[in-house]
Amino acid sequence: MTWRRRDVLAASVGALALLAGCAPRLQPPGPGLRPGGPPPRLDGDGHAVMRDGLRLPLRRWTRGAGDPAVVLIALHGFNDYGHAFAEAGPFLANRGIAVWAPDQRGFGDTPHRGLWAGTARLTNDLRDLVALARQTYPRARVLVLGESMGGAVVLATLGAPVDPARVDGAVLVAPAVWGAEGRPLLARLLMPLVSHAIPWMTFTGEGLDIWPSDNRDWLLHLSRDPLTLKETRVDAVAGLFDLMDAAHAALPRVAAPVLVMLGENDHLVPIDATLPAMRALVGEGRDPLRRPALYRDGWHMLLRDLSGVLALEDIIAWVRDPRAPLPSGADTQARALLAGDLTLSPRETPAWPAY
Repeated sequence: MTWRRRDVLAASVGALALLAGCAPRLQPPGPGLRPGGPPPRLDGDGHAVMRDGLRLPLRRWTRGAGDPAVVLIALHGFNDYGHAFAEAGPFLANRGIAVWAPDQRGFGDTPHRGLWAGTARLTNDLRDLVALARQTYPRARVLVLGESMGGAVVLATLGAPVDPARVDGAVLVAPAVWGAEGRPLLARLLMPLVSHAIPWMTFTGEGLDIWPSDNRDWLLHLSRDPLTLKETRVDAVAGLFDLMDAAHAALPRVAAPVLVMLGENDHLVPIDATLPAMRALVGEGRDPLRRPALYRDGWHMLLRDLSGVLALEDIIAWVRDPRAPLPSGADTQARALLAGDLTLSPRETPAWPAY
């Protein structure tokens, strides 16, 4: 072996060792992870304690002092936190639907903020919250709502091959179910390499012409909120891709009634990317217990859009009577889309008079 070949071999071995030491980083489990540890519980200080002892901030909205007939566990999206439901929570609670909105691991005011927790821990947390809701209100119907990443957590939990969560219904708001085959080829090829080579690298969405909503007040609030993550680690994005893959694989196993809500102007998870998932869940949309909904003026943050009250009223109506038509007519629009009778024309920017 010549000195050149020896040097190349040594450099290659060194590079592999370096890459091995740069593997994606998962946040550690909570402090109480041990066999026979205490079960999940609610703390009196606005937190829920998970099975491994980790404390998640939990916002709860109810109407009056009596037990609610319905509890809706609402999961936020990527880089967001439970405050995402600061308007939707009271609105729904005032109509008789109690809302629980946790900060999911790695987001908001949780420990190890910014580090990805992993699909298994995120789905276990939802199982724990469902169990806590049933324990707290044994006569109530328990439903789950997932926005964006939260929708992927809901699907991966309800359709898990082992120990799927049992709920009375699921509302998926712009769910992050972008199957690998639908992602850009470059992202599929580079993400595994980049997440192992430079997992610590962060990036922002600054400079991208992406509009999550047409609600300027909410967008300004998010930009100034210190609990909204502004920088994202590469390995966290890789973890999100893994979660979306798990959610996509879970689609055929989801047995609960579902309401799938999509906005035509979604820039973050384009409707073309989520349409296959909608088809897998609802077929042609004729079964009222597997209901699609398309909002022609909707964006990614459907519940916070300027027309978000339409989506909220649809949720209330569907929870009360899943077989009745949605008040907004969004289910009719979705069925037309699924049948190929509707052409989409998503907007690039919010329309006047919003801006």
